Amino acid sequence: MELQQKTIVVTGGAGFIGSHLCARLAALGNTVISLDNYFTGLPENHVAGVEYRVGHTKDIAQHIPETPDIVYHLGEYSRVEISLTEPALVWDLNVAGTFAVLEYWRAKKCKLIYAGSSTKFGDGGLGRDQSPYAWTKATNTELVRNYGAWYGLLFAITYFYNVYGPGERAGSYGTVIEIFRQKHMRGEALGVVSPGTQKRNFTHVDDIIDGLLLVGEKGDGDEFGLGAREAYSVTEVAEMFGGKIEMLPQRQGNRMDAMLDDTKSRMLGWQPRRRLPEYIEAVKK
Repeated sequence: MELQQKTIVVTGGAGFIGSHLCARLAALGNTVISLDNYFTGLPENHVAGVEYRVGHTKDIAQHIPETPDIVYHLGEYSRVEISLTEPALVWDLNVAGTFAVLEYWRAKKCKLIYAGSSTKFGDGGLGRDQSPYAWTKATNTELVRNYGAWYGLLFAITYFYNVYGPGERAGSYGTVIEIFRQKHMRGEALGVVSPGTQKRNFTHVDDIIDGLLLVGEKGDGDEFGLGAREAYSVTEVAEMFGGKIEMLPQRQGNRMDAMLDDTKSRMLGWQPRRRLPEYIEAVKK
């Protein structure tokens, strides 16, 4: 399925990763429809050539009556530690919302690309139960697989590893690279959650989009890991920015590592081309 001149739905299309995906899909000449409730999505992430519809994924059938060729389902709650404080919100977005997306997929009989979470591979597989976010994302991958088997539907499941790049956000729902960048620009200490040795496979958003396009075109089934093989501890990342580091108390849900398996993605021809140290060096000036 060549990704051009298709009708493609992107849930969460006004978010960080979703907006980059929409831009690339539209540039290829596709009809791109974004569905976003703007919980973390931003109007300033809109790109030319994309149609934006405001709404919850629970109501996807009402908002998007068209029959798309592909649905990229990125529009879910996507923060680990804070999810422990608001499980009802996580359930609403990641369980109720995603169930409606799967029912939409079943009715439209299109291809679904689901953005799973690498947290389920963390700490030897224990990561899947460490937070409401991780658990709902892990069980959703199982439900996607089952829907594919039960109803004979096309799907592929991807797993992102700590995505960074232009358009990230800071704050409660932010990502560590952008949080550090903004603190560095203000001359503030960088807060590292203890013990600081927890490692992450930081992956540039452009590499993630390369992977999503390939998986959308050629991917079939589960286990399409999209992550840079180089892993850095959070302390090492803070040291790349330079300046003062402040150690913070340990937090529940903060896994120590994540197991990366990118075999199936690389078999499609994918490989990451950007490196975190070069990005930090460019943005910290």
